[in-house]
Amino acid sequence: MLKRVGDEINPEGAVITIREADFPVPFPLGLEFNSPAHGNWNIVHTGMLMPEAIQIYVCADNCMRGVVLTAAEMNAADRFSFVTVEEENLLNGNLEDVTIEGVTDVLNKLKQKPKAVLLFTVCLHHFLGCDLDRVYEELGTCFPEIVFVRCFMDPIMQKHGLTPDQKLRKAMYDPLIPKEADPHTVTLVGSDFALDESSDIKRLLKSTGYTLRELPACKTWEEYQQLGRAGVFVSCYPPAKYGADMLAERLNRKHLYLPGSFDYGEIKEEIRRLIQNLNINYMRKNGVEHGRENCCVIEERRDTGAYENDKKEGNEHCINEELEAFFKREITLCEDSINHAKSILGDTPIVLDYLYHPRLLGLAKLLLEHGFHVTTVYLDSISPEEKSAFDWLKLHHPDLELRATIQTKMRVLPRGTEGKVLAIGQKAAWFSASRNFVNMVQGGGLWGFDGIRRTMELMTEAFLEERDPEDLIVRKGWGCESCI
Repeated sequence: MLKRVGDEINPEGAVITIREADFPVPFPLGLEFNSPAHGNWNIVHTGMLMPEAIQIYVCADNCMRGVVLTAAEMNAADRFSFVTVEEENLLNGNLEDVTIEGVTDVLNKLKQKPKAVLLFTVCLHHFLGCDLDRVYEELGTCFPEIVFVRCFMDPIMQKHGLTPDQKLRKAMYDPLIPKEADPHTVTLVGSDFALDESSDIKRLLKSTGYTLRELPACKTWEEYQQLGRAGVFVSCYPPAKYGADMLAERLNRKHLYLPGSFDYGEIKEEIRRLIQNLNINYMRKNGVEHGRENCCVIEERRDTGAYENDKKEGNEHCINEELEAFFKREITLCEDSINHAKSILGDTPIVLDYLYHPRLLGLAKLLLEHGFHVTTVYLDSISPEEKSAFDWLKLHHPDLELRATIQTKMRVLPRGTEGKVLAIGQKAAWFSASRNFVNMVQGGGLWGFDGIRRTMELMTEAFLEERDPEDLIVRKGWGCESCI
C-alpha cells in the first residue's frame, strides 16, 4: 500500500480567504481531482429529458465507460446505444462511414423506431475533421421519419467557447417546429428541473390564466412539440441562456433570462420584467395561495393596450403601489422564514458549495447579512453574475474561506471539522464530512422569493435530521431514478 511521506500537505493553492481571491478564477488551473459527489447532472441525464428519443454515442471504449454507466445507473439503458471507434478507423480515415454504418445498424435492430436520436460525436470527430454534414445528411435520408439532433461529447472544449452542456441545451430544442404563437403560453427553456409549484413564476402564471410548459414535464413527442407554441420563452439556469437565445431568434419570439437569485432587488426587477412582457399590470390580494398565507395573486390585463391606457388615465401610480405592496409582503414572509431558521441554527457553522445553486455567493451574502455563521464556500470559479456579491463579501467578510473542489490537494487535505456543521450542497457535505446537509443540485426547482423561503426550510430540515452522505451523494443525477 502506498503511504504518504513527509509533512502535512500545504493547502496553498487550494484554500484561501476571499480577501486574497482573484475574480473570476481564484485558484490556479492544472491537474484536477473529482470528488465522489455525483449528484450534478451530466449530458446523459439532460438528454434523457427529451421524450420518445434515444441517445447514441460514437467514441472509443475508454470514453464510453462513464456515459454507459450513467444510463445504466438511471435505469435508462434501453434508451442508450453506442458505436465503438477502433484505431484502424482513425488510420483508414473512414470515421464518417463508421459513424453512419454504426448508427444505421443500431436503428435497424430496434423493434420500434424513436421519434428522435440524440447523436453524440466526440473529440475524435474534431481532431480528424470529420464531415458531420455528410453524416447527418445520409442518416436523414436513410431514416426520414427520425429527427437527428446534433450533440457533442467533446470535453476538449470544456474550457474554451461553449461547453458540451450549453450546446446540448440548445440542440434539444432544435427539433421544435415553428407553430403559431399562443400569447398566453410561456415555455421554460433549458432547465433540468421543473419549477416548484410554489415558485413565484408558477404562482404568477397560474393566477393569470397562462400556461407554463417545461421539458421535464413532457411525456410524449406531441407534448414536446407544444413547447414551441409559447409567445415568450423564459430561461432561469445560466447554461440554458445561449440555447434559449438561439431558439427565440429562430422562432421569432421573445426570450427573458430570469436567473434564480437570493437578492431581493434582483428578484423584484425580474418579476417586473415578466409582468411587463406579459402585459400583466394589476395585482390584488386573493387569500391563500399554495398554503402560504397573505401571498398575492397577479391579475392579467388581456388587452395589450391596457397598460398604456392606464398611464393615460393616471393609474400607473396605483399599479406601482400595488406591485410594491406585493413585494413588501413577499419580503416580509422571507424575513420571517430567515429569522425562524436562524433561531434554530443559531451559530452553527455553515459551509456551502456551487453545486447547490448557481448563485452560491449570493446565498452566502444573504446568510451573512442575517447573522448566520458562514465559514466556507466551495467553488472553483466565480460566475460573472456573482461579481457584485463577490465584491460585497470581499469588503464586509474578507476572512470568508474559499476552498477549491477540483484542485488535486483536495484529495489529500483532511476532511471534516469538529462539532456540528450544516452543509448546503453535496460537495460541501463530502469535504466537511457533515451528516447534516441540504441534498440538492443546480437550484432544483427554486426561484424567487419562494426560493429563499424554501432554502430556509431545507436548511432547517437538514439541521434537525441527519443523512448518510456515503449513500446519497454517490448517486448520479440528483432527482433521477437510481439503481444504486
